[in-house]
Amino acid sequence: MNYFEDLKHLVEVNSYTKNSAGVNEVNSLMTSWLVSLGFSENSHERGHIGNHTLYTSPKTSLQKILFLGHNDTVFAEGVFESYSEDEEWVYGAGVCDMKGGNLVALEALRRVFSQTKKIENIDFLLVSDEETGSDDSKLLTSKIASNYDYCFVFEAAGKNLEVVTGRKGVGTYTITIDGKASHAGTSYDKGINSNLEASYKLQELTKLTDLKIGTTVNVGKIEGGIGANTISPKCTMLLEIRYTKNSERDRLLKALNDITKNSYVDGTVSTLSGLIQRDVMEPNEKQTALIKSLEKIIGESIQTESRGGVSDANIVASSGVVTLDGFGPFGDGDHTTNERALKSSFAQRINMMEKILLHHQKHGGL
Repeated sequence: MNYFEDLKHLVEVNSYTKNSAGVNEVNSLMTSWLVSLGFSENSHERGHIGNHTLYTSPKTSLQKILFLGHNDTVFAEGVFESYSEDEEWVYGAGVCDMKGGNLVALEALRRVFSQTKKIENIDFLLVSDEETGSDDSKLLTSKIASNYDYCFVFEAAGKNLEVVTGRKGVGTYTITIDGKASHAGTSYDKGINSNLEASYKLQELTKLTDLKIGTTVNVGKIEGGIGANTISPKCTMLLEIRYTKNSERDRLLKALNDITKNSYVDGTVSTLSGLIQRDVMEPNEKQTALIKSLEKIIGESIQTESRGGVSDANIVASSGVVTLDGFGPFGDGDHTTNERALKSSFAQRINMMEKILLHHQKHGGL
């Protein structure tokens, strides 16, 4: 079957992260196709979200590869569920992010299987909650990561078909500030203004941004107070940090703690909560060596780029596995109703991965 027909089947199933039935239906389609290539299904069942599934192939003592993708998309049922195409593009939820990427991986595996009649030392993990931060699946991904020598992630390619070698780390935090309420007219001096404290902290947090090295701190939401006639007794600040280096992560975390502990308004008490959702994926020499090896295998150069957005590649890379992302098709408009993917980029990516996997299957490594 033409692989765009398979993509159509995947896209027409709504797999919004919270639509567990839809995510599992997409998972079932992928399962039927991968099992036919000799993969074994290892399902990690969930109730509130779709299941995560690790598809495994027979193992030998040679190099192990992990493919990584996700079945979920961002739109709820009844929104952007159609699939269409023209001469150049395919359109629909997930055509580039990342049902299209999963299809690239599947089709490359099909082509290799048709030539070798078996696939060894390659596993494929498909998770169900990437679009909401992988809060559930990241434990599973981290746990299995160390079993592999290399990881290929099938998020969308760059505009010039770049492979992704770096992604920022991201963390989300809340600072809760407790002050003291009082009547703003009769007892102004008896209150402790948590909103005023937040204004000082906002300025200090903003100073942590360093655009030259890709570090950003964004206080995206502030909530506080009761009304215009009351000194605010409580305020919360929701903020995000993004960074390109482990050293910047450490600097930011120390600064967050210091700013939280410091009371700019006497009498306020503040607490910090939150976590690093996905740690940084830093470009490194092992990636460079792998890319050089892949270039020899495919007979052409591979362009690379770093991105500010995150993916599950961050999780595997943080576990020390040599990881490359962006092996899906090129597309744009992801997370909007204008999402599309370039047809020609599917062919390029499938051919590239077919050559890489054939080499791996014949020689036991890359």
